[in-house]
Amino acid sequence: MKYLLDTSVFLWSAGAPEKLNKRATGLLTSEASELYLSAASSWEIAIKFALGSLSLTSSPSEFLPRAIRTLALRSLDITHFHSLAAGELPRHHRDPFDRMLIAQARSETMILLTADTAFASYDVETVFCGQ
Repeated sequence: MKYLLDTSVFLWSAGAPEKLNKRATGLLTSEASELYLSAASSWEIAIKFALGSLSLTSSPSEFLPRAIRTLALRSLDITHFHSLAAGELPRHHRDPFDRMLIAQARSETMILLTADTAFASYDVETVFCGQ
C-alpha cells in the first residue's frame, strides 16, 4: 500500500515516536508499506522553522534529508495537477499545506497518515496515527 505522511506524523516518526499509536508504528515499519513525504511537508517545515514556530535538532536542510533516509521515505513532488486539485477542495480546512496533502493523496490514490481529525471532512482515505 502507498501511504502519504502528513507533516506531524513525519516529525513524530523522526523525533517523537511515542506520539504515534501502535497501528501507525506498524505501518511505518512494515516492509509492505510504500511511504511517501510530500514536498509540501518540507516546505511547511522550512517555513515554520524560519518563523521560529518549529524547533528541530538541526536546520531543515540537514534534518529533512537525514530523516527521509532513516525512515526510507519516497519523495512526492507537487505537480500542477495537485495544485489545481487542492484549489478545488471544499473549504473544510484552511491550512494550505494540509489541503495540498489531501489533494495529493486523492490524486495519487494514497492513504494519508495523519492525526488531524479535520481530514475526515474530505473524501480521502486516512489512518489516524495519534494517541
